[in-house]
Amino acid sequence: MTYPLSSREDIVDTIHGVQVADPYRHLEENTPATSAWVSAQQAFGNDYLAAIPNKQVISQRITELWDYEKIAAPFEHGDNQFQFRNDGLQSQSVLFVTPKHGEMRVLLDPNQLSTNGTVALSGVAVSRDGKTLAYGVSKSGSDWQTWHFLDVASGKKLADNLEWIKFSSASWDNDNQGVYYSRYDAPTGGDALADVNFNQKVYYHKIGTSQADDKLVYERPDNKEWGFGAEVSDDGDYLLLSISQGTDPRNRVFYQPLKKANADFVELLPELDAEYAFLGNDGERFYFKTDLDAPNGKVIAIDINQPERQHWQTIIEESSDPIASVAIINDHLVVSSLHDVLGQVTIYSLSGQMRKQLQLPGKGAIAGPYGKRANDYFYYSYNSYIQAPSVYKYDFKQQTSSLVAEAKVAFDPNDYVSEQVFYKSKDGTSVPMMISYKKGLVKNGANPTMLYAYGGFAISMTPRFNPANIAWMDLGGIYAVPSLRGGAEYGENWHQAGMLDKKQNVFDDYFAAAEYLINEKYTSADKMGAYGRSNGGLLMGAALTQRPELFAAVLPAVGVLDMLRFQKFTIGWAWVSEYGSSDVNEQFPTLLAYSPYHNVSERSYPATMVMTADHDDRVVPLHSFKFAAMMQAKQQGNDAIIMRIESNAGHGAGKPTAMNIAEQVDIYAFLWHNFGLILPTELK
Repeated sequence: MTYPLSSREDIVDTIHGVQVADPYRHLEENTPATSAWVSAQQAFGNDYLAAIPNKQVISQRITELWDYEKIAAPFEHGDNQFQFRNDGLQSQSVLFVTPKHGEMRVLLDPNQLSTNGTVALSGVAVSRDGKTLAYGVSKSGSDWQTWHFLDVASGKKLADNLEWIKFSSASWDNDNQGVYYSRYDAPTGGDALADVNFNQKVYYHKIGTSQADDKLVYERPDNKEWGFGAEVSDDGDYLLLSISQGTDPRNRVFYQPLKKANADFVELLPELDAEYAFLGNDGERFYFKTDLDAPNGKVIAIDINQPERQHWQTIIEESSDPIASVAIINDHLVVSSLHDVLGQVTIYSLSGQMRKQLQLPGKGAIAGPYGKRANDYFYYSYNSYIQAPSVYKYDFKQQTSSLVAEAKVAFDPNDYVSEQVFYKSKDGTSVPMMISYKKGLVKNGANPTMLYAYGGFAISMTPRFNPANIAWMDLGGIYAVPSLRGGAEYGENWHQAGMLDKKQNVFDDYFAAAEYLINEKYTSADKMGAYGRSNGGLLMGAALTQRPELFAAVLPAVGVLDMLRFQKFTIGWAWVSEYGSSDVNEQFPTLLAYSPYHNVSERSYPATMVMTADHDDRVVPLHSFKFAAMMQAKQQGNDAIIMRIESNAGHGAGKPTAMNIAEQVDIYAFLWHNFGLILPTELK
């Protein structure tokens, strides 16, 4: 194929004595030449995708499946109940409010904030009395947020605006007068989407005042990499700071007594030695979920008057099932955990006695629980790969769950299968995988298959319903998701087995999943599609450079693909705890060995669609630009190497419905076409 011209430069870095070429570094710069190159690649990719016949068949089926009412679990503050709803194809979900003695009404419709649906809510926080809403807004998928405020009773927007917020929520004080939040200084490098972000600070904003007058609550200029999550305890007596360092799951915890004038912060947990998630408190007795000496998690209590470790009390011991989350509701500990990747919910007393394990509708995942300590009920949501999310309410008095909202989608889940298998990785490790397809599928080694995976940052790949996947199964496709090392499906040990110098385990787990599907006659290499996003995009780069013969088509989306320079842009430095850094002599060889951009060679590659977006300030598009240019230059085979560059979009969050559907259509069409298949004129 004749690709848009990608000019090369003779740039060679010497890193720890090793010469490393970087011929496409100019694509890192936001110049007219780069803009012209991006426009040419975007047009080239769009023309390729537009020429695939019968794409409208996929579009029609996905649209039909997507068009169902989506109802989230409600949450309550004061006398008001709040809930997100989407009537089906709305670009963004709408926030509704139901007063205790009133009718449900629209409180905030983000679809009114832009004409194309690219302005999205990035977070909401309701005051304790339920009278004021704080909400974050993000434009075109950027991580940058602006926070606004709204009077709930009148629906009137207040004058307050909070700028330059990223990776922060808002926590209301006990008097409903203001919020604590974290922000960065305004970028000074001239490129807000690429400039590096350091030195986050905690502020307090009082409603009705200017952000310029906000009180600086805490900063650590001596530790520029520290990030802060601020939370006011339910009793209003303490401000808790969860202090992170990059994306390391471990954190520190400091607290400030709010009832004491000018009180200093107390460094309760000053060491970065484990994860500590604050759950709540009984006066000076603080509850935490932690993985200290317990990789699968446990629940402990700390008396802040005797904070030494010998005085800590274990409430819930570690078990073989990793704890995902814990909430204190009705003076009980409600624990969401994973058993071989599948969700389960168990209720304990505050002293740690097991009371009940909920019976769930199938092999799926749980979101929640959502509830308050004073309530005698909580909500949770359940879904699976073949079951759309439904909301349930658990009643402590009746000890039963009842269905609150059931999704009604244009398919019958009974016509589909979602099975779990276990396979052996290269080093003998057993890895679980969910395989979903339509009933009647024959294992003949010829079924079109999408193998989706992530494998990193302690993020668990639990079942998640996507209506577009049903359309893929309707075509006769298989949707397979392995739970690779690097995630947290089996606790922190599983995570650590796939990070830093053990990152190759993640890639090997993925290749073994592909080999399992081939050996068990689900599919074959010429019908196998690989797809992953972000850290999963890195996985796709490794698939291309290490085992291209396993796949007919590969889709690296918003991927981290230059492993020697990722730390130099926006929040990339925060991933050093996961990947390591080329700046460190001992870590450089590992990164160079698998960095996709640096390991592209002249050989035959499968069809590749490199996907990114122009407003991605999480994994900046330069990764995809440089990798695609290198792939096009080195491709020795006949398969296409194209780019799909989204306009007015970011890393993925906040993307409007129409944009999501269009992306799924192009993904499926690209796979189908490069499997050597022709899309049908209709789906039966």
